[in-house]
Amino acid sequence: MATEHSHGGPIPGPAPDGVPPREAEAWAGLEQTPEFKDLVRARWKFVVPATIFFLVYYFLLPLGNGLATDFMRTKVIGEVNIAYLFALSQFFMAWILAWIYIRRANTVFDPLAEKIRARARQMTGREPQA
Repeated sequence: MATEHSHGGPIPGPAPDGVPPREAEAWAGLEQTPEFKDLVRARWKFVVPATIFFLVYYFLLPLGNGLATDFMRTKVIGEVNIAYLFALSQFFMAWILAWIYIRRANTVFDPLAEKIRARARQMTGREPQA
């Protein structure tokens, strides 16, 4: 894909980012392949529910403190109450979600990305640059 002069004519040679025109066209076409669409769909199927879950979990603390004050003040161990434990659990929840994402990336997203790289090699006749 050649870039254009300010007067509208194409500039022959590599695109400004150094990608040869043939390879740039192949990469541009990858977004229409079934492999790319599968990867995007798989990521959305994970990211959207995980984000919704985490936001609900995150906002339960201020909602609980405002709407269920007596419950959240219930002491569990010494002066540590449910609100403190819930706040601390949010750190663990973030780590757990990150761990789940990494597992999903290794088992689902990475194999799909490899299929896209294989398709790119077919379309360009060489290994794509990372």
